[in-house]
Parts: sequence; C-alpha cells; structure tokens
Amino acid sequence: MRLGNLYGPDATFLGVPGADPDLVQEWSTAGAAIIGAPFDGGTSHRSGCRFGPQAIRTTDYLPHDGKRPSLALGVDPLIDLAVVDLGDVEMPSGETETALRRLEERVTTVAGAGVIPIILGGDHTIALPDVTGVARHVGWGRVSVIHFDAHADTGDSQMGSLYGHGTPMRRLIESGACRGDRFLQIGLRGYWPEPATLDWMAAQGMRSFEMTEIVRRGLDDVLDEAIRIATDDCDSVFLSVDVDVVDPGSAPGTGTPEPGGLTSRQLLDAVRRIAMETPLGGVDVVEVSPPYDHAEITAYLGNRIVLEALGGIAWRRAAQRGEAPRHPSDPLLQGH
Repeated sequence: MRLGNLYGPDATFLGVPGADPDLVQEWSTAGAAIIGAPFDGGTSHRSGCRFGPQAIRTTDYLPHDGKRPSLALGVDPLIDLAVVDLGDVEMPSGETETALRRLEERVTTVAGAGVIPIILGGDHTIALPDVTGVARHVGWGRVSVIHFDAHADTGDSQMGSLYGHGTPMRRLIESGACRGDRFLQIGLRGYWPEPATLDWMAAQGMRSFEMTEIVRRGLDDVLDEAIRIATDDCDSVFLSVDVDVVDPGSAPGTGTPEPGGLTSRQLLDAVRRIAMETPLGGVDVVEVSPPYDHAEITAYLGNRIVLEALGGIAWRRAAQRGEAPRHPSDPLLQGH
C-alpha cells in the first residue's frame, strides 16, 4: 500500500505520478522511482530531517505538474524517465533496525525491477539500507560509492550503537556490500574522525578528498579521479549526497553544519556530471532538516540535487541511444 508523506499531506515529487510500491506492474517500466525515507533516529546532534522528504518533494516556485525541462541538458528527466513517486517507507524513529530493514526491502524491490531508486532522507543512517538494497540486485561488492559529505561517517559505533548517521559507511564496507577501494568521499573537513578511524579507512583502501585537496587541485580534477576509480571493475555507482557537504551559509538546514564547504553550484555541477558519466544504480539525498532551514534554502538545494541527478541519467540514456541533445552553452557537454 502506498503511504504518502509520513509526516504531512500526500504529495509527490514535483507532481510526478504516484504509484503503489506493492503493485510492481504499475511502475516497473519507469526509469526512476522516488522513495521517501523519513528517519532521523540516527542523528547525533540536531534532528528534524524526518521532515526532509516532504520538503524536497514540494519546495519549488514552479507548478507541480510533473515536468522539468533542463536548460543545460535539453532533456526533461521527469518525462523522459517516466519518474514515479512510491511515497514514504514507514520508519519508526524509535525502532532503528525495523526502520532500516523496511527501507532495504523497498530499495531491493525497486532495484530488482530494473528501476533506479532515488531516496529522499532522512539522516545518513539510511545509506546502509540504500546501498545494500542496490548491491543485492547488482551484486555483492559490484557497486562503488561516491559520497559527498563533510563527515566520513565511518565510526565504529555511535553512542554505543552500531547504527547511526556516523557509522553507515563502515557497516557497508564490513558487510561486503561495497568495496573499500571503490568508496570515494568528497568534501571532508573539520575535526572528526579521530586517528584510529582514519587508520581503519586507510586500511580499507578508501579514497577521501578533503576540502583542502579540492581547493588545491580544483573540483574538476578531483571528479576526474573519483569517476575513474568508481567505474573501474564495478558494474554500478551509488551516489550519496549529504547536504552538509555544502557550506552552511548556502545550506543551513542540516543537523551537523561544518563551515568551509562546497558552494551549491559546485555540488549541482558535480552531481550532474557524475550522473552523465557513470552508470548510476541509485541515489540518496540526506540530512535536509527543515526546522533549521531558512527561507527553504536547503530544501531548494535538495530538490535541485535530485533534478540534476535525474537530468544526468536521462541525458546519459539519450546519449546511449544516439539521441542526446548538446547545448552549446554548457561546457560539461563538450566531449561527452
């Protein structure tokens, strides 16, 4: 049965058709499906991102008509991919393992139907079931991860628990769902993790691009390396975007803000490029916390991250058919 928004009135992402997740025949021909994951039981500081899916779905000044033609790419991803919204997964915040299991089951079903799951969080704990669900379809260890975040999220435990928004990346690698040497992190900065956790990350072969390196080398050069590694000896890429990768001046509505991050423009360009150049098997956008937002700045960013990812997927599919439009004003399209 389809559950609209767990914490608000039913609304689909920008007006795309809703579908019942239990009736696979209703949506199995879609290119991508929106899944809401309204869970913030794993937060360690400011909560509120359980309201993220609703905000990401509805925050826009344009009509909610299920259409969004991209100026940059010459595609309309909502139409071209026949995007549907499967509503929210019921995720009780006081029952973490139950909540994560339900989400993993939903993602596994969607990925298994050949549809790309686009998951709206929720805190970053949900990356564990999100990537695991895709790996169950693509193959254990056959999914690489490109992870935008201010924080590594590789803690061994969080307040004595194995599950929280500071631990999912370690759990994913420990389980074998994805390989440490195909796990790319972009935008790390600040004052965590501690040396012992950094040593564990290095032992797994993880590649972390801290903001200091991004500033020194430039984001395009970093993306060149990340995309090369992610697409080497893996069959699919999962893109996980924590909005706190962006400087909190441009994304204040998040639980653990860390000054000195990417600009919103840099992140949107990067998401678009990754979607255009890699075989995405899934995407999640997490840590949008409306109670701490101002003028819906962060909700707008979350909405546009989803649209850029979908636009890149639609463009890539058109290119594979030999039909991709090329817009002369967008240098990202040159040579692709």
